[in-house]
Amino acid sequence: MIPPLQSLVKYDNAVLVSSTKDKKIKDKLSKSGGLLPGEQKTEVPQTEDILNSILPPREWTEDSQLWVQYVSSTPATRLDVITLQEKLDQQLQQRQARETGICPVREELYAQCFDELIREVTINCAERGLLLLRVRDEMHMTIAAYQTLYESSIAFGMRKALQTEQGKGDMEGRIGTLEADTKDFERQVAEWKLKCEAIEKREAERREADAKKHKEEVAFLENHAKQLKQQLETFFAPKK
Repeated sequence: MIPPLQSLVKYDNAVLVSSTKDKKIKDKLSKSGGLLPGEQKTEVPQTEDILNSILPPREWTEDSQLWVQYVSSTPATRLDVITLQEKLDQQLQQRQARETGICPVREELYAQCFDELIREVTINCAERGLLLLRVRDEMHMTIAAYQTLYESSIAFGMRKALQTEQGKGDMEGRIGTLEADTKDFERQVAEWKLKCEAIEKREAERREADAKKHKEEVAFLENHAKQLKQQLETFFAPKK
């Protein structure tokens, strides 16, 4: 196992516990409540016990040897807080954390900074540290809930985008069909308009011809009647 990376949380120096084989024996004895030869049972102070429950010790194996690093129980000074802030800014810059938006690096570094603040507060007041632990856990749960909501919304958005793309193709096909139908209808309207104009023109010519013929017939009949009248007048006129 690779040794843990540098953290903003203040830890004591790493302690060599035992080899891997001794660790297995120690785990068995610890489960049964026994002790290793030469090992004495020591009472852990309450503050250190709370610190270890809040920030568990880091363990790693190197060259078949087990190393353990416990969180420091040394009270923090004003200079330590200033140093913590400087380290935070330095780590943010070195690891190229984004200033805005979702950034796992920035989230990790601020979580380490908050854990260090919890450690410093717990040393001075255990109850306050436990309360901050509740705040931290609640904050993690809230962030996890928002992350789940964000992922589900992304999945929902992707599904809607795919549906939109599929519907877009169908809609484009329907639009093409409707445009073709519209052009066909426009062509039919133009043809019927030309037919209507031709029919109106023929009807106008026919009416004009009928009117002219009627006028000629009336004139002929009037002239014929006039001639008949003259003949009747001549026929019935008294002879001298």
